Amino acid sequence: MNALRRLISGWGTNQRPMPAGFLWMAVLLGALAALDRTRQAVFLVPPFAATLTILLYLSAAKIAQPFAIVVGSTTGAALGTALVGLLGGGPDVAAGAALLALVLLPFIRAYHPPGVALAMYPALLHPGPFFAVAVVLPFTVCAVTSSALLSRYLCAWPRYPAPL
Repeated sequence: MNALRRLISGWGTNQRPMPAGFLWMAVLLGALAALDRTRQAVFLVPPFAATLTILLYLSAAKIAQPFAIVVGSTTGAALGTALVGLLGGGPDVAAGAALLALVLLPFIRAYHPPGVALAMYPALLHPGPFFAVAVVLPFTVCAVTSSALLSRYLCAWPRYPAPL
């Protein structure tokens, strides 16, 4: 039994959920839902919740740094929007956008996994030509800024961003 316990204790992250982290996620995702006029925010919750989770539990990782989150997510969404403009929508275009983001984001040193998911969004739900700058950019800037501020003022918050 002790061997099993030791094996399991090495899995995943050693961080524990923080009440402040739950509140932070609830406020940001709640604001997203409250500001939604098109009722498409429900589809944004998964990639944005993933971004917030990465900020909470992997704050020192390269994929959690401000450049990766803001530029990676915004570029992914912009790539999806551009492909929709060129090829139309649909699952095949969404898959192509995700593959393009998967190749391009590491090349520009802005790899952020939810950015790959956000590349698919325009081809599947047609949020409009300004989706990347009107929705994704403000949300990601708000997420990294609020995480950095909370890191400075709450001692229980993970240190963010990682030092250069």
